[in-house]
Amino acid sequence: MKEQNDKTITAHCGDTPTSHSCVPRSALVTGASRGIGRAIAQALAEEGYRLYLTCRRSEKELTELSYQLSETYHIACTPILADMGDMQAVNEVFAKIDDLTLLVNNAGVSHIGLLHEMTVQEWQSLMNVNLNALFYTCRLAIPMMLKHHAGHIVNISSVWGNAGASMEVAYSASKGGMNAFTKALAKELAPSGIQVNAIACGVIDTDMNRCFSEEEMSALRAEIPADRIGQPSEVAGLLLSIINAPSYLTGQVITLDGAWQT
Repeated sequence: MKEQNDKTITAHCGDTPTSHSCVPRSALVTGASRGIGRAIAQALAEEGYRLYLTCRRSEKELTELSYQLSETYHIACTPILADMGDMQAVNEVFAKIDDLTLLVNNAGVSHIGLLHEMTVQEWQSLMNVNLNALFYTCRLAIPMMLKHHAGHIVNISSVWGNAGASMEVAYSASKGGMNAFTKALAKELAPSGIQVNAIACGVIDTDMNRCFSEEEMSALRAEIPADRIGQPSEVAGLLLSIINAPSYLTGQVITLDGAWQT
């Protein structure tokens, strides 16, 4: 099975040029086997992007998704099993990528509990995936984008990166770091035509929220003015809007939360 994850799954021709450029559109989406990452992968496949999809554990789901997208949308799709919080693993991912016009840093983990009861190993593991991975991926993706004097980096963040959450201090810190990373890198890359933005998600219907009981989710829903939980497809839709927006849109952390933490 490992060998299949190192191969491109494709049904027909993979690359579709943008309407304003002859550069083939290709995207790396991390944490793509389920939830928000999966929805983003599908949305980009519909747009004709060549895809590189990663996940840490769900090998079967990722391979099946890649095959489904390549067959349905006739795009090249490469599934790669990798821990994006491990620098060597990220290096190996990029060894399979010859060009990149879009990087979506979506892979993330959460931790709920009192800070003083959190172990050093748990803290470091969360920071590796949620924050260090940004450095690992961006440092390798940027040179590819510089060749075209264009590109997009979109980081999937959280409202807790803006406001902070009790019992989720480490997660909040990692997403706050992601937001600052986004704004700083956008300033650095704006002269090179590369846009860097983030989406700060509110409560989205993903496996990350399966730890809450039905009663807890109902109480949480009551706090949201939109009176519902967000869908992964809505995050994917916003991402498409961001990458199709004017080049002047960069350095922004855009909140998608049904007015919950506004």
